[in-house]
Parts: sequence; structure tokens; C-alpha cells
Amino acid sequence: MEPRIQYAKTADGVSIAFWTLGERMPFVHMPTIPFSHIRTEWQVSEVRQYYERLAQNVKLVRYDGRGTGLSEREVADVSLHAHVLDLEAVVDRLDLERFAVLAVQHAGPPAIAYTALHPERVSHLVLWASFARASDLLRSPRAQGLWALAKKDWELFTETAAQVMFGWSAGEPARQYAAFMREGVTQKVARVLLSSETDVTALLPRVKVPTLVVQRRRLAFPELSVARDLASRIPDARLVILEGASYDMEAWLEVIDEFLGEGEKTGAGAEPPAAGAFRTVVFTDVEGSTSLTQRLGDEKGRAVLREHERITREALLAHGGTEVKTMGDGFMASFSSATRALECAIAMQRAFAEHNESAEEPIRVRIGLNAGEPIAEEEDLFGTAVILAARIAAKAEGGEILASDVVRQLVAGKGFLFADRGETVVRGFEDPVRLYEVRWREEA
Repeated sequence: MEPRIQYAKTADGVSIAFWTLGERMPFVHMPTIPFSHIRTEWQVSEVRQYYERLAQNVKLVRYDGRGTGLSEREVADVSLHAHVLDLEAVVDRLDLERFAVLAVQHAGPPAIAYTALHPERVSHLVLWASFARASDLLRSPRAQGLWALAKKDWELFTETAAQVMFGWSAGEPARQYAAFMREGVTQKVARVLLSSETDVTALLPRVKVPTLVVQRRRLAFPELSVARDLASRIPDARLVILEGASYDMEAWLEVIDEFLGEGEKTGAGAEPPAAGAFRTVVFTDVEGSTSLTQRLGDEKGRAVLREHERITREALLAHGGTEVKTMGDGFMASFSSATRALECAIAMQRAFAEHNESAEEPIRVRIGLNAGEPIAEEEDLFGTAVILAARIAAKAEGGEILASDVVRQLVAGKGFLFADRGETVVRGFEDPVRLYEVRWREEA
């Protein structure tokens, strides 16, 4: 019996289609980005049998990512952060407090990001033929050839990719899967998703849940070395190498059953930060955002600000930052580490600089940092440390990073370059505040 299609709404307003099958332990099977269509794939007998077999021991949750399948197709944001929002929407819609996650290939980076940021909710992480850097997928000549084909002949690409996945003697199942790939996503959207330059390598040491990395020895892509590198960077991750290259599922399902059946490791979750925990607070602000909107109009001005949001959120995800709130043309974020906060700020400015090289409308962002013990209340932060961080950001010029002296002292000896900007009067503070410019350009 075909599962009932349901919908969840993401934090940015995108409708995500999903179904559930079975009972017991929740097991979220993320979409195989960008090829996903949860209704059409059910018609492929081999895929349906795989899901039915998997659901014998778990409550299987399967969904279509944004831009694909039965989920909302016309979306502007298909970034790493957006895919994390898709996962969040589905598990929150189902009220899943704790669940296992399975990610295949391009779903790996958002699964890693979510797990690193929410270890208290993920019981197990399974990464099948996946990676932390999207560029790792294109190491092999066969992957490069398929990617070139995807840009020229969409039908031939899907037929060939299905044969590679199922085996050259698969026949009808491979043809059905190729048709499913074409129905699930347009060539235009697939090219955007497949050309992603996502890199979550910095988050791998923060994955603190039982993790299984699985790869077939003769799988065309990614190469086996990618799986070995991925497993080596995740604490206590287990690497399982299956023989062969075809999409035979029985051995794979046995590995999953064994892994999920071992139970959760003690201490796998992370305690939430204490109410008075020491944090580094970061504020960003788009310089001249009001005049930008007046000059370009609401629609084009909003498109520029969406690009600012995408770049900022991807940097926060990659460096372990927590988005506290957004103010339309700026963000407030917090970090448990001053080093990661500064690394994130530098990554943001470099990303904006790279964007500006080819953009019709450049984005110039001010960034300010301070550290202290803010008051945490209803998912927001308050107090002197927060106010000063905001005031510091307001003192910066577009393209600059300014930090307080306490931040500079926290990262002493970590290789950051600072230029003393001297003491300045800050609104709301009696004593002048000494500020430091963080040198982020390569020539520095």
C-alpha cells in the first residue's frame, strides 16, 4: 500500500512533501539530492521493496527536498542551510525528539551540519557513498564525464547514471529509475544542486553521535579514499566497505540493521549551554541596505539581501555558529569558541568579496564581535556583551571586521592579524572601548 503524502512547512516558508512507513525507531531517509520524487520512486519495484524491507525494523521517514519531487519546485534558496531547514521542518512536523538519519551522496553535508548542531536529537548518522566536500565527488574521471553529460544531454545523462547505479545488466529497473530522475527534477535545478561547492569539513570533529560511513569498493564515485577520509575525520566513526559496485541492497540493509540495533552510546548527546555560558557574539549588517532597496526596488533589493542571508548562513553552518536572529539586513549569531567566531567572520568577508567580483550589485557587510556572558532567554541573547557587539558592528565599514579587546585576547597565539584602531566612544557606554580591525584579506 502506497504511503500517504503529507506536507511540512520550513522556517522560510517552503512546502516539503514526506511520507512515513512502519513503526518503532524513527529513521529519516534524506532525499538523494537532486533526484527525488517520493511518489514516482515508489513505482520502481526494487526501490519499493527496499523501503518496505527497511520499514520492518524502523519508522521510515522519506521526503523530497525543496525544488524536487512533490515539494515546492519554484524556490530561490537551495543552499546548504536551506536543505537543513527541510530536514528540520519534517522532523518538527512529526514531533520527533530523537531519530536516526540516513544521507546518500549530496545529502551528506546537510546531514553532517544538522548532526553537528543538534547532537541531542540525532541518535545515529549513516552516510552512504557521501562526502563532506562536494568537490570530492568529481575526483574520478567517470564522475567528471557524467557531469559533462548532464550539462549537454539530460536524457542520456539520466539513462547512463541509472545504469551506473543499478548495473549495466539491470534492464527495466534502470530505465524506470532514469524516468524517475527526469520527473523528480528539471535539468536547470539539478545543475544548480550538483554544482554546489559545499564544504562542511570543519564540522566533522563536532559530530558526536554514533556514525556509520558505508561505501562499495568498486563504486564509480565517490572514490573509496573519500569514504576513508570522511570516516577518519569523524570521532569514533565506523567505516564499512561492501564488495562490488552494483546497487544490491541486502548486504547494505544487514549493515543498517546491525548498526541501529546496537543502541545509543552513552553521552552521545550534548548538553545545552548553561544560561550564563561564555559566548562570542557576532553581528553582521549590510552597508547601505535602505538606499539599496530604494535604488533597486523591493524585489531586486530583496534578492540581494537573500544572497547575503545565504552566504552568512552557510558560513555559520560550516563554523558551528548559532543563528540567534536576523534583522532583515543583518544577523546576530553566537559561538562557544572565539576562534571559530573569527574564522567564520573571515570566511564571510572572503565569500562576499568573491561574490562581488562578478555581481552586478556588490554586498558590503560590516561585522562586529564581542565576548562575554550574555543572558539567554527564549532563544535570544541579552545583556552588555550583546549590546557592545552590536555597537562594534555599527562602527565598522563595509568589508571590515571589528573586534573587542576581549576577543583579541581570547585568540592570542592563534594566528589572527589585528590592527589597533584605538579607543572610541560607544553609545551607551561610559568608558571608551578599544577596537581592533581583523585583517582578513589574503595579502594580510
